Amino acid sequence: MALDEEALAPPFLETAGLVLRRFTEADVDLLIELDSDPDVMRFITGGTPTSREEIENEVLPAFISYYERFDGYGFWAAIERETGGFIGWFHLRPDPTTTSEDPELGYRLRSAAWGKGYATEGARALIDKAFRELGANRVVASTMAVNIASRRVMEKAGLRFVKVYYPEWLLSIDGGADGGVEYAVDKADWDAVRTTDRNTTETDVQ
Repeated sequence: MALDEEALAPPFLETAGLVLRRFTEADVDLLIELDSDPDVMRFITGGTPTSREEIENEVLPAFISYYERFDGYGFWAAIERETGGFIGWFHLRPDPTTTSEDPELGYRLRSAAWGKGYATEGARALIDKAFRELGANRVVASTMAVNIASRRVMEKAGLRFVKVYYPEWLLSIDGGADGGVEYAVDKADWDAVRTTDRNTTETDVQ
């Protein structure tokens, strides 16, 4: 399903391949379609889709509420620049167990958008924004230990492995017995990554 998403809400962040914008109430069907793919939901619910009722009454209102509660933090619809199509979402939000100085990064993309580098591209852009504009000290992210693809995205985005943990809710999902993993990067390490990236780029150009 394709909409003129950029007309629905102004861009929050733009990269070479993506436009991230706020969610609106018109995005219900886009979220339903995203969460109806069992491959997308495999490491979240075990493949069970999210119901329309839950998206309309809980998920989307929660997404939208972030824009009023936090300046610069929230959930962002990811639009593929080339096609103008919705490919999923990213979030950068205060972790309820920590503070806004240690926001949590997350993403959920359509399976058709996998393997194109969008998850890494969006994640890196949000991490950079967190440190350069939002005053973050540390950015964290987590996934199931068996979700190798998501772990690779975190590593490519500049986050590093911190720990394994074992929340009870994971036990109901195939592979959950292996636990979840946390990754993180602090501002000093991120500045070092960016310096390396710049030096590499300059060397390639010369």
